[in-house]
Amino acid sequence: MIEVHRLTKRYGTATAVDDLTFSVRPGSVTGFLGPNGAGKSTTIRMLLALTTPTAGRALVNGRPYRDLREPLREVGALVDAAGLHGGRTAYRHLHWLAAANGLGRRAIDAALGTAGLTTVAHRRVRGFSLGMRQRLGIAAALLGDPATLVLDEPVNGLDPEGVHWIRGLLRGLAGEGRTVLVSSHLISELALVADRLLVIGGGRLLADDTVEAFSRGHATLEDAYFACTAGAVTYRGGGVR
Repeated sequence: MIEVHRLTKRYGTATAVDDLTFSVRPGSVTGFLGPNGAGKSTTIRMLLALTTPTAGRALVNGRPYRDLREPLREVGALVDAAGLHGGRTAYRHLHWLAAANGLGRRAIDAALGTAGLTTVAHRRVRGFSLGMRQRLGIAAALLGDPATLVLDEPVNGLDPEGVHWIRGLLRGLAGEGRTVLVSSHLISELALVADRLLVIGGGRLLADDTVEAFSRGHATLEDAYFACTAGAVTYRGGGVR
C-alpha cells in the first residue's frame, strides 16, 4: 500500500507539489494522470526517496522508502529508463541490482524472461532502442517480485506489441493482488488499464475516484479529464481533496 500525506515540494518560490494526499491500495491499477509539469514525476521521486519533500510524507507499507532494508523485494520502480548505463549488458545491469538486494540468478532470468529480453541479455545497453531500455527498466522493477509497483510513463518508447504486452502485464500484476501505480499523460492508455484515477494539476490533487465514476456525465474519459484539469467543472467524486 502507498500512502501520501500532505506532500509538498518547493523549489525557491515555485511549488511543484502542493499539499498532496492520497492512497493507492492493492489489487488494482491506479492511474496517476496529469499534464506535463503537473508534479507527477516529482511526487514519484519523493515516494522513492530520490527527492526530499519540503513537507509531508510518502510511505510504502507504512514506512518511508529509505527505511526499507531490501527495497526491490517490496517496491519495483521505473523512473528513467533512458538513464541506464550504456556500457553494461542487460544481464549485468540486473545482476548488480540483484546482488544489492540478496537476489540470485533465478530472479534475473525470470525478470529478463518476463520483459522479453532473454535473447539480448548479453548485449550492451548502448545498443538498445528506447523501447528495449524501457523493457529493461521494467525488468528491474520486477526483479524482487515486489508487492508494489511504481511505473512512470511505462509505455514510453514501446512499439505496438510492447504496448499490448505492458497492458497485460499491469492487469496481471493487479490481478495477483499487487499495488500498481502508473503515471502517464496518455489518457487513452490509462482508460484501457486503470481501475482508479488520481488526477493532478499544478501540483494539487484534482480528483481521486474510479474510472467509471470519474467519467460519469461525459462522453469519454478524455472529456472528463479535460473538463477537470481546465477547471471547467467542479469535480465532486468521492475522493476529491
